Parts: sequence; structure tokens; C-alpha cells
Amino acid sequence: QVQLVESGGGLVQPGGSLRLSCAASGLVFGTYIMSWYRQGPGKEREWVATISSLRSSTLYADSVKGRFTISRDNAKNTVYLQMNSLKPDDTAVYYCKATGSRILWGQGTQVTVSS
Repeated sequence: QVQLVESGGGLVQPGGSLRLSCAASGLVFGTYIMSWYRQGPGKEREWVATISSLRSSTLYADSVKGRFTISRDNAKNTVYLQMNSLKPDDTAVYYCKATGSRILWGQGTQVTVSS
């Protein structure tokens, strides 16, 4: 079964950290570009970060640059999003996306930043 499953979301205080994981199955993971998106309450879904399939080059939205780090472990078919210095504006459902011979989305994981 082809799927992406996110985990690692939760409630964290401002300034805190979380690490999200997205485990892929049923696809040749190393050939896919992997991205994270998020959708805050009442907002459009927005792109957060992308990591390439071969050289693991990374790109970040300006809103998260310097605070978030995307990485991947092709041996584990998993992409990560390390989120530091979290702000209330980071509150959203976070989704991973695989782009390759097909486009796949995970079901999302909730991140809430609140004191």
C-alpha cells in the first residue's frame, strides 16, 4: 500500500521544539522529492520546506528559515522536520508531500504552539 504517515505533532510552548516524521511505504522513496506543508486555522495550505531526492538540497519558506530543518533518511524511507524556536503562528496541521512518478500526501499531524 502506497502511503505517507506523519507523526510527532503535539502541544508545545512558545520557544519550544518538535520533530515531525513522515514514513513512506510502497514507493521508491529515494527517487522522490519530499516536502512539508502546513495549514493553519482559517488559512490556506502553505509550503514550508523541500528536500531533493539525490543531493538532499534543501529550500525553506522565509517564515521558517533558520528555525526549521528538513532532512531525510533514505534507508528508513523517512523525512523529518526539526522545528525549533516555535511561535504561536506555527500552529497548523503539518503535511508531508512526495513528488515523483506520482504525487502523494500524508494525512497530517497537528502542531499547536501555545502557553
